[in-house]
Amino acid sequence: MEVKECLKTRRSVRQFTEQEVDPQLIEDIIETVSFSPSWKNTQITRYAAVTGELKERIASECTAQYAHNGDIIRNAPVLMVQYFVTKRSGFERDGSYSTTKEGAWQMYDAGISAANFCNAAHDQGLATVILGIFDYDKTAKLLGLDETKEVSVLIPLGYAAEEPSVPRKKGVSDLLTFLS
Repeated sequence: MEVKECLKTRRSVRQFTEQEVDPQLIEDIIETVSFSPSWKNTQITRYAAVTGELKERIASECTAQYAHNGDIIRNAPVLMVQYFVTKRSGFERDGSYSTTKEGAWQMYDAGISAANFCNAAHDQGLATVILGIFDYDKTAKLLGLDETKEVSVLIPLGYAAEEPSVPRKKGVSDLLTFLS
């Protein structure tokens, strides 16, 4: 699939079929995502493919702020938990910040990777949605992550059971300014 077609046709899907996702397909997606750019090539982003009891625990115990996210997670065959290694992206080797954005580069790199993950999954015929309303700390604890790792987003993954319509998009004139 061409990049433009991928970007124009990918949708956030919240209903999935029961069809299982082949672990090799997930590995192929991660291999593609490994080419995502990152601050000074720090490559901080990681993924955990969660199924079974642990997926149910995350859905039940980590989505009280927005219970519908728990339903979406339960409905997906796989929950991809994206997390990152902290204090590398946007930091110098001595631990000081590289820019006035301080540690925000960590989430910037995670965002690039998450977008690339969703597009790579779409290219493989899979559907995704990025979830941001959940208990980050509890999720990290359930995954057994130490203090050098931080959860960034949850991405339910599977085969689409719905075809969301194209949301209204702003035009180029709203998004682009030429200056000289």
